Amino acid sequence: MVGPNYPQPGAAADASAGAAQPHSILDAVIRLAGNSQDGIQTIGGFLARLAGRSDQDVMTYMTIPSTISGGPSIFQVRMGTGDILSSGDRADMLVAFYQHSYEAHIGSLRPGGVLLYDADHVKPNPEDNRFTTIAVPITSGTVESVGGSGKDKGKNLYVLGLLARIFDLDVAKLTALVKERFGGKSEDIVRNAMLAFDAGFAWPHNNIHDLFFRFEAAEHTALSGKPQVTMDGNMALTYGLLAGGVRHGAGYPITPWSSIMEILRSELPKYGGLFVQCEDEIASISTALGFSYTGHLAVTGSSGPGLSLKMEALGWATMAEIPLIVINVQRGGPSTGMPTNVEQSDLLQAIYGSHGDCPRVVLAPKNVEDCFYTGIEAARIARTYSTPVIILSDQGLSSRIEAFDEPDLAKLMVDPKPDLSPRGADYKPYPLDRLTQHAPAGARIDSGKYPTVTGLEHDELGHPTGNSALHQKMTVKRREKLKTLAATLPDPEFHGDSAGEVLIVSWGSTWGPALEALGRIRKAGVKGAHLHLRHLHPLPAGLEVTFARYHRVVVVELNDEGLYGYGQLASILRARYANPAIVSVTKTDGLTFKVREIVAGVAEHLESQALDDSLGTATKSALAVKSKS
Repeated sequence: MVGPNYPQPGAAADASAGAAQPHSILDAVIRLAGNSQDGIQTIGGFLARLAGRSDQDVMTYMTIPSTISGGPSIFQVRMGTGDILSSGDRADMLVAFYQHSYEAHIGSLRPGGVLLYDADHVKPNPEDNRFTTIAVPITSGTVESVGGSGKDKGKNLYVLGLLARIFDLDVAKLTALVKERFGGKSEDIVRNAMLAFDAGFAWPHNNIHDLFFRFEAAEHTALSGKPQVTMDGNMALTYGLLAGGVRHGAGYPITPWSSIMEILRSELPKYGGLFVQCEDEIASISTALGFSYTGHLAVTGSSGPGLSLKMEALGWATMAEIPLIVINVQRGGPSTGMPTNVEQSDLLQAIYGSHGDCPRVVLAPKNVEDCFYTGIEAARIARTYSTPVIILSDQGLSSRIEAFDEPDLAKLMVDPKPDLSPRGADYKPYPLDRLTQHAPAGARIDSGKYPTVTGLEHDELGHPTGNSALHQKMTVKRREKLKTLAATLPDPEFHGDSAGEVLIVSWGSTWGPALEALGRIRKAGVKGAHLHLRHLHPLPAGLEVTFARYHRVVVVELNDEGLYGYGQLASILRARYANPAIVSVTKTDGLTFKVREIVAGVAEHLESQALDDSLGTATKSALAVKSKS
């Protein structure tokens, strides 16, 4: 298959006589707006993976309709040189496929940005001079390039070719990605895909004016120069579980957890494992507990509605002290809520959502790379402390694509074989003076007294008991092992001034926008810092010392402020540390935080602090005058 005579990367200016020199840029935010049937997620995926193969950083954001029939959808990709912490507040380029795409998203394009639209479907406002506009006959150009039989299928590849030309992208690598993506299909599909790509790339450059850009070369200060991998959060979390030694699991489909289940179902048999798709959520967690009972650490997962159904069995796992990993890919709620939108509203459910005193560990990854390493840590904690571990991911992380350093799997892979060595005559699975360590089914017990595993309160051998004093001791045992874990946790990630006016606290996927917001705040002259929590239950030690060094501790999270004005993590921190400086910035619009939203929230709290200080001074002065009189 022969394509056009592509210029080499970095040679866009020489593609034709008189072409303008490319503008050097650090990064670009490109928003693709159309319908889910147009394959705009495919365009974004290609761009993201190209960045990962081109020594650039990348972060994506997408929305998809929750209806089976599809509908309006966007894919936003931010790619460039150095650390990319968020998917971008405003787009530098908006690609609008339809009139509704233009009308709904023109407000997301920054003044001076580029509007590239399908001239066959879009009529922009001719009086709006805020942007540079490029009218491209995307639909008719695709039909002409692919042929009538293909109709307008391939518009996404046509646009990808356009973007490759405008941003001076590495066409050889893009072509390889396209062939990888469609390589398992018929030769006609691959040929049509490349025809559409070639047509978009070859669209007359004179119509693009001088809008050619080139990303500056990385200096390896932010990027390590190591081989990069590019994937979404669900995939990274799944491979983290595999590296951590998880070989068995069970689940039931639900958005946005389902892709984890699909990957586990295809990958676990390659490692001698098994994944079972069950008839419902209760059967799923029960099956996973059966795997873990045999000594094979297992995983189950869902989103918020499914986790509610798993709660009774999760209580059994806590009472029986069975290691288990439970993934909750959070979405908008309650009830069915907004299945394809992001929220962080399941934190209290994860920590407290069971009857009785039911302690378990809760972790939350901050980005796609951290999804991988959180999976490994969850497996280690579950085994070491014989406890359920809940991983709180979210819809934003599940579909976000990022590039990161390829993990050293030779050093990270865990041997998952159960320990079937004989246990001594004094073996007790639930000793009061040390951590529980179960003997897998099939392990020999020298005393001949084989333990019982039950959801009833039990003695040190697992035998059911109604002894009130023993129930008290076992409750303490289950609680204290989490305190033991807390004492071993590393200090949270910290950036900024060691003391000052504001400390921004984030958890989960709010990490990047919160850290970028800190940069803007400090640039404005405010002394501040950012602290990020991966370990949400138990909390790491010493947070109260850090909090005390700031006038305001602003907790940023994607949930509602509730009846009393505080988000879920902020409520926990206020209850734990009784520090009135802890306040909230929250929202529940189903979208990830924009950096400017966090900056505005912090500014509002700093203004409130200044007002509090001035009122305090005035009150003291009034009291002093009154005492003298």
